[in-house]
Amino acid sequence: MASSCLSLRCICYIFLFISFLSSFLFVYSSYFSISCSNGIQILSIEKNAQDLDLLTFPSAWNHFNFPSQPPPRFLKIALFVKKWPDKRRAGGLERHALTLHLALAKRGHEIHIFTSSCTNLSSMKNLYFHFSKPTNAGYLDQATIWNQFQVEKLRRPFDVIHTESVALMHTRARNLTNLAVSWHGIGYESIHSDIIQELLREPEGTPSPILKERISKVVEEIKFFPHYSHHIATSDHVGDILRRIYMLPKERVHIILNGVDEEIFKPEVEDFKLEFGIQQSKSSLILGIAGRLVKDKGHPLIFEALKQVFNESLSFRDSVVVLVAGDGPWGARYQELGSNIHVLGPLEQAQLAKFYNVIDVFVNPTLRAQGLDHTLLEAMMVGKPLMATKLASITGSIINSRDIGYTFSPKVNSLKKVLYDVWKDGRVVLQKKGELARQRALKLFTASKMAAAYEKLFLCIAEKEKGRSDYCNYKAY
Repeated sequence: MASSCLSLRCICYIFLFISFLSSFLFVYSSYFSISCSNGIQILSIEKNAQDLDLLTFPSAWNHFNFPSQPPPRFLKIALFVKKWPDKRRAGGLERHALTLHLALAKRGHEIHIFTSSCTNLSSMKNLYFHFSKPTNAGYLDQATIWNQFQVEKLRRPFDVIHTESVALMHTRARNLTNLAVSWHGIGYESIHSDIIQELLREPEGTPSPILKERISKVVEEIKFFPHYSHHIATSDHVGDILRRIYMLPKERVHIILNGVDEEIFKPEVEDFKLEFGIQQSKSSLILGIAGRLVKDKGHPLIFEALKQVFNESLSFRDSVVVLVAGDGPWGARYQELGSNIHVLGPLEQAQLAKFYNVIDVFVNPTLRAQGLDHTLLEAMMVGKPLMATKLASITGSIINSRDIGYTFSPKVNSLKKVLYDVWKDGRVVLQKKGELARQRALKLFTASKMAAAYEKLFLCIAEKEKGRSDYCNYKAY
C-alpha cells in the first residue's frame, strides 16, 4: 500500500512539473507575443484590416472593435444548453449562455433555446424556449432535443447552431458544418486541478484514482472534439491547448473571452455597507469572496489561511472584514472564524453588483483550472483589484500584471503572504489597482464586446455555408 501511495505521489509530482512547465511557457509566450506586442499587433491589424482572416487569428477576438450599429442581417440561432440559469444559483456556463444570448436577442437575432425546464424564463422578444426532461444523469435527452430541433428547422432552417459544451453530443453534431461549441472546461485543464487536490490531500487520506481516469478522458476528448465544426475557447490558455494538445486546425479554433453585463456591474457612488451589516463608521479593509462555497473552489484553502492570519495578527483581525456571497457547505464553516466574517448567502445580480461595490479587493481561491471565472470579471468591471490562484487561464487572460491584482500558489503559506501584502498596501493602493482593472475589463470583458465577437463569428459561419467569406474578414461591413 505504501509503495502504491508513493508511486501515485511520484506520478502527481511529474504531472505537476509538466503542467506548471506548460503553463509557464504559455504565460511567458503570451506575455511577450500578446501583452508586450499587443499595441504593435493591433496597429498592424488596423493597417491591414481588409486582409485579415478572422478564422485564423491566433488571439482573442475581444481585442477587436467590431461595429456597434445593427447587424447586416438577422440570424436564426439554435442554442443547446444543459440548464437555463435561475436567478441566484447559476454556474459559469449558464451565466455565459444567459448573458451572451440575451445580448444577441437584443441585437435582433432570433434565438431558439433547447434546454431543460427552469424557473427563470427571460421574457424578451426573439427568445424561444424548447423544453425537455433531463436524463437521470442530468444531461439533455439527446433524442428529444434532436426531434425538437428538426421540427423547428423544418419551419425555417437555422443559420447557426451553438452548443454550450457538450449539451449537444458529438454524435449529433458531427455532420453540422454550421455549428460552434463553446468550451468552459476541458479534460486537459482538469489534470492541473486534480494534481493540486492530490497535493493538498492529508497524508493519511486515500489517494484518488481520478488522475488515471482523467488521462483517459483527455484521450477520448482528443478523439471526438474534431466532430464539432468550430471551437470557441473562453480563455487564451484553452485556445492554445485546443490547437497544440488536441491538434485541432487553427481555422476551427477561435478565442472569445467571457464577458459580463457592464450595465449591471459598474462603480456606484452610493454606499451600500449598511445593507451588508457593515457600520458606516468602520474603516476596516473589506475582502470579498463569491461563488459556490465548495471544496474545489478553494474554500478550505482560504478558510485555513484566514484562520491562521487571524490567530497570528490581532491587528489584521481587528481591521479586516470578510464578506462571503454564495451557497454551499463552507458557508457555515466561515462563521466559525468570528464576527468579522459576514456570510450573505446567494445573491441576485443586482445585489451582487452592490457586493462588489462595497469590497476593497475580491478573492478567488479556486482550485479548478477550467474556463474563465465570471466573478473575477464582474469584480474588475466594478473597479476592484483581484486576488486569485495562479492558474494559466487566470494569469494568461485576466491578471496579466500586479498593476491590477495579486496571484498566489494554491498553498496556505502563499495565500497568507498575499493576504498580508494586500493588508499592508491598504485602500489607496487597492483603489489605484482597481481603476486599472476596470480599464482592462472595459477593453476586453464587457458583454457587448463578447456578443459582438460571437455575432461576427456566427455571421462568418452562416455566410460560409452559402459559399461567401466576406464576413470572415475584419471590418468587412
